[in-house]
Amino acid sequence: MKNKTFLGANVVMLSVANVAREQESLIREKLQIVARELHPSVAEDEEIIRRALFAVRNQAVVFHRYVSVFSVLTASVRDVRTAEVIMDFRGDTISCSCPQDGWCRHKVSVLLSLYQYIDSVQEWASSWRAKKTVNFEALANVRTPDSWLKMADEVLQYYFHEDVEIPSFLFSNIADNALEKLNKQMPFEREWQPIYKLFMELAVLTRLSHRFFMQNHVDAHLYENFIHKRFQSMQQITQSILGISRLFAMDPFLDKMQHLLRELLFAQDGFINQKLNVYLLFWDEVLTEKKRALEELVYLQEQELKYPEILNLFYIILKNDAALEENLQQIRPEHLYLYLGLVKFAFRKQNEQAAEMILRAILPYLKEFIQKVNHFYRANAVSLIHSFYEQTALSEEEELLLYSAFGKDGIHQYSDYLLEHGRYEEWVALHQMYPTSIEHLEYNGLKQVAEEAPDLVLPLYHFYAMEKVKSKSRYNYKQAVRIWKKMKAAAKKAGKMSFWESYIAAVRDQFKRLRALQEEIEKGKLLP
Repeated sequence: MKNKTFLGANVVMLSVANVAREQESLIREKLQIVARELHPSVAEDEEIIRRALFAVRNQAVVFHRYVSVFSVLTASVRDVRTAEVIMDFRGDTISCSCPQDGWCRHKVSVLLSLYQYIDSVQEWASSWRAKKTVNFEALANVRTPDSWLKMADEVLQYYFHEDVEIPSFLFSNIADNALEKLNKQMPFEREWQPIYKLFMELAVLTRLSHRFFMQNHVDAHLYENFIHKRFQSMQQITQSILGISRLFAMDPFLDKMQHLLRELLFAQDGFINQKLNVYLLFWDEVLTEKKRALEELVYLQEQELKYPEILNLFYIILKNDAALEENLQQIRPEHLYLYLGLVKFAFRKQNEQAAEMILRAILPYLKEFIQKVNHFYRANAVSLIHSFYEQTALSEEEELLLYSAFGKDGIHQYSDYLLEHGRYEEWVALHQMYPTSIEHLEYNGLKQVAEEAPDLVLPLYHFYAMEKVKSKSRYNYKQAVRIWKKMKAAAKKAGKMSFWESYIAAVRDQFKRLRALQEEIEKGKLLP
């Protein structure tokens, strides 16, 4: 393209060459992203590059203006329908008016048109095409597990550059991009599509996890987000598998996924909880044959397992209660989250007896476990654990042990239990031990206690009314009066009106200098 000039706002005359040299680093960076995200083995990607090069050679890219104040370049690409492309160098964005998401031939052609003033476009294209090592369509036509795995490896290898570290935040994007390309080669047959997508999800997760742990720095939070996102995607796919007939030809693919799961679970240490979620998902929804479960159990028993708790998974599937009971003789408190996952799995498999055995075995260790849960998530953890134990018949001693383990994070659950058994004195004692607010008290059953044992709630009403008075504002005085009204009603129901009259008189005398409070007490008609 000729080095023509064009007029820009706040700029007298600028040439395309000057803009390209001025923004060289960003142009190179964008083309590196193009080279990473478009794969020469994928027909659609190869077509984008081919047509972009055609547009550059035929001078179909026309630059219109450059607003130097904002570093925004506007261009158009003559195509079947002319496309408008805007490059915002300062905002690090490039947009196109065409409907295609991601990289389109118009964006790439604009980048390459600028790049020709910096370096050789032909060399860039040759370098990109040189990375093509396999024919995706040919591999996709050979329907074997090894062929599918080779496709996944080929796509992912394109993102790996020897020992160069990949920023942790990019792993989710790499997975999304790789799966988008792989899913373009999905079989046409409906019954094969979910198996293909699930296979590729697991292959990508396993390979990227291996790469993740090879790096010098592992960002735990980002890896957890990455594996959780893949887990959610696999959950959706497994739902589509239900109701689809399994073909005998699918067995080798299930075998390969079984091996990939082992690799995910045991190849690297750490994040066992997240990995086990994936493992449980497959054994719950996909690898459902008992013969396969027995083979996996035999394999695991031959290994030196760092987490022998995993054996319990197969004791649950195979309903081997004796082996499960024996394995539960030694509970490792630091792995309690594994047992909770197994409880959920047992309920899903309708093996209530196994779930009950595990719940009873871990009960003595719950308190220590709950205290180690991040306080932001502790209430949710208590709620989940309680939902498990609600399905199990516990003795009174076991129930007290359970609610003691919950502590203040299980006040609501313990309150319900005490109300159900009419233990109102203990209910009051619980809320005196863990004071919160009158609203929280009402949420936890204050109305029922006031109805059944009104004399017991008088100290609670007094405490929360005094808390409102301490704030010394008319709004809070009104709230205190609201509480006192309830206290008066409880005293009347308990036959203690003489106590009430003495009480409210003492309150008035104690706070006689608080005129606003005195006024609110009179308005509330709390006096005898």
